Amino acid sequence: MANTQGTTGFLGWIDERFPLTKMMREHLTEYYAPKNFNVWYYFGSLALLVLVNQILTGIWLTMSYKPAAADAFASVEYIMRDVDWGWLIRYMHSTGASAFFLMVYLHMYRALIYGSYKKPRELIWIFGVLIFLCLMAEAFMGYLLPWGQMSYWGAQVIINLFSALPVIGPDLSVWIRGDYVISDATLNRFFSLHVIALPLVLLGLVVAHILALHEVGSNNPDGVEIKKLKNEKGIPLDGIPFHPYYTVKDLVGVMVFLLFFSVVIFFMPEMGGYFLEHPNFDPADPLKTPPHIAPVWYFTPFYAILRAVPSFAGTQVWGVLAMGASIVLLFFLPWLDRSPVKSIRYRGFSFKLVLAAFVISFLILGYLGALPTTPTRTALAQICSVVYFAFFFVLPILPAFEKTKPVPERVTWK
Repeated sequence: MANTQGTTGFLGWIDERFPLTKMMREHLTEYYAPKNFNVWYYFGSLALLVLVNQILTGIWLTMSYKPAAADAFASVEYIMRDVDWGWLIRYMHSTGASAFFLMVYLHMYRALIYGSYKKPRELIWIFGVLIFLCLMAEAFMGYLLPWGQMSYWGAQVIINLFSALPVIGPDLSVWIRGDYVISDATLNRFFSLHVIALPLVLLGLVVAHILALHEVGSNNPDGVEIKKLKNEKGIPLDGIPFHPYYTVKDLVGVMVFLLFFSVVIFFMPEMGGYFLEHPNFDPADPLKTPPHIAPVWYFTPFYAILRAVPSFAGTQVWGVLAMGASIVLLFFLPWLDRSPVKSIRYRGFSFKLVLAAFVISFLILGYLGALPTTPTRTALAQICSVVYFAFFFVLPILPAFEKTKPVPERVTWK
């Protein structure tokens, strides 16, 4: 292959055989990003950082972990007590799981406020939601591996939800477990999926997400397409090279993130029972049910929706369907929001009100999902669930009475 990049020496030899310089230019030094990125644009790169942390610490944990019901809990204790720096690697992995979801949630929120799911970025959004789904599956599979009380019973509750599905439910639950009860077969298949299959899918989706982003270009806080205005060299007037400008910016975000990440790891790795639940420090006991079974915090909004829907016609399937719909609806967001204006800066008050109600209801659902049910909490969860779903049904009709502001032709520095 001819070297078209003008490189010489060892780098030129590589470029003749592999498009290294070409890729560096396309995705870093000659990838022009809007010059008005703000603090909300840190979280995508931080999510990528945490993904690397999860892969590396996961590899080290796998070296000492034993995926067998009789040995799993003891092997985690062995890692914590006897493996050199094992406690640190385990806490980096467990804290990293929560950090990953936190970064992804903030990244998705930024997409909501700046309209990053709108044309021509629909595929970027779809890949992002697929990453979110894959991440949830990955976290759920990993949640069982410590073989503690909450791991065992949490998995029991979630897997039993599938049995509520008509016709296929009971057989599907058995197929997921690999047995009629959670056992060695369940632990082995969850281990295989957690360390091999799902990480490969997740990495593939992340690559697809980034490639789709670099194909159409990054959005910005103004929702202005910078590719529309270019100079005589074809460079966007409001764009700057991603490297070195945004790599340096992201390094600042990385340092601040690592500061908080380290504080959590060294001083509060359990985070009051939200990152590592207290029952999980006891080995799994199929004969002893914990007084309150709740998933990890990043699943609790959807768990609250599940519990908010009452049984009807003698089946709990409606709650399962509502929980599934709460995620599936995210895929259709680019087509549900029909406003020509992207950014919240120029959207009307009605959109800001609807979005605020959506976010607040989601946060309340997350809080309620971690608590035992009471009649009052169930009623509040039902109200918040209605608000959550109403967001998707109000979006298509919102432009009819929304008063938007004029969108500038070029980016601003607000």
